[in-house]
Amino acid sequence: MSGSGLLSLSIAVFCLTIVGCRKDVVVFPSEQEQHGEKQINEIIGFYLLNEGNMGSNKATLDYYDYTKAVYSRNIYAEANPDVPKELGDVGNDLKIYGGRLYAVINCSNKVEVMDARTAKRIGQVDIPNCRYITFDGQYAYVTSYAGPVSLDASHAQIGYVARFDTATLQIDAQCLVGYQPDELAVADGKLYVANSGGYMVPDYDSTVSVIDIASFKEMKRITVAKNLWRVRPDSFGQLWVSSRGDYYGTPSKLYCIDTKTDKVIDSLDIAVSALDIVGDSLYACATTWDYINYKDVVSYAIVDVRTREVLTTNFITDGTETQIQKPYGIKVHPLTRDVYVTDAKNYVTPGMLHCYGADGVLKWSVQTGDIPAQISFVLR
Repeated sequence: MSGSGLLSLSIAVFCLTIVGCRKDVVVFPSEQEQHGEKQINEIIGFYLLNEGNMGSNKATLDYYDYTKAVYSRNIYAEANPDVPKELGDVGNDLKIYGGRLYAVINCSNKVEVMDARTAKRIGQVDIPNCRYITFDGQYAYVTSYAGPVSLDASHAQIGYVARFDTATLQIDAQCLVGYQPDELAVADGKLYVANSGGYMVPDYDSTVSVIDIASFKEMKRITVAKNLWRVRPDSFGQLWVSSRGDYYGTPSKLYCIDTKTDKVIDSLDIAVSALDIVGDSLYACATTWDYINYKDVVSYAIVDVRTREVLTTNFITDGTETQIQKPYGIKVHPLTRDVYVTDAKNYVTPGMLHCYGADGVLKWSVQTGDIPAQISFVLR
C-alpha cells in the first residue's frame, strides 16, 4: 500500500448477530481503514458499489469519508439490519440525485433507493433485468433488458426505458428502444440510450435510441457501431458513446455524436470499459481481450473532448499500473482531479480501489468487495 498506509480501525473480529428486527440473521459489521488525507470541500465522501458475482447475492456498498479519511467496507447490512437479502444480486449502477442514493441491482430486478447520507433504505422500484439509471427533473429513467438473463438470442426481447417519479417511486411510463439497452444520458431535452444487443450474439444491436423527454417517445435511432455500452455528454454539445465491438475482428472504440444534428462526427481508436468526463477531459480505462496474441490489452486514456484528440493512453505515470490486474471502473474527483480506478482482479475475489493524483502518481489503495464498479460522490 502507498500513501498513509493501512491502519485498521475495525475492532469487531466476529460477526454481530442482530436480534429483533432481523431474527436469527447474521450481519457482518462494516470494516474501516484509514487511507489518504482528510479533505474539507464541497464533496464529503463517495459510495462505491461492488457488483458481486452473478447468482451469489453479493452486491455490497462501501463508503469513503473525506472528512475523516476513512474507508468503510460493506456498510449496507449494518445500516439496514431488517432487510433479509441485503443489497441483492449484481450491483450494476449507482447515482445520487435529490438527496437519495439509487443502486440498480440487475439480477434482483430492482432499483434500491436509500438516503444519500445514511444509506438507510427508503424503498425499491421493481424493474426486470434493470441496467442503468439517469435523471431529469422529477423523474428517474432506467434501462431494462425486459426479459430474463439469457444468451439465447431466440428469447431476447426488445428493451425499454422505464420512467418513475422520484417522489413516489411509482413507474408511470415505459418507452421501447432497441435490444438490451445499457447506459443512457440526458442532453438537449433528449434521452440517449445505447442499445447493445448483448444477447443477440453475433448479431449485436448498433444503435442509439433518441427519446424526446417531453413526450417520452422514441424519435429516431442513430446507427453507431456494434454492442454499444457507455454514454456521456460533454459541455460542447457532444455525446460520447463506447462500443464493445464483437471481441474478435471488430475492436472496442469510442464515438462522438453531435447532439444538435444527432450525427456521428468522430471516432477514436481507443478501447473503453469505463469512462468519466470532468471539464474538457474524458478519462477511460479498458481491459480488452486480444484473440490474436491471446492476452488482455489494458489502457488508461485521456481524451480532450474539445479537440477530440487522444492525449495519452496511460495516465498512470509511476509504473504502478502493473499492480492492476483488471481495470474495471473509473471516477474523477471534479475538484482535486484525483482519479479512482477499480480493479476487478479475477472477478471472484475481493477487488481493489486505487487513488491516483492528477499527476498520475498512486496515493493510496484499499481492498473492496467483489468486482468494484460504480462510484458516486456525496455533496455537502
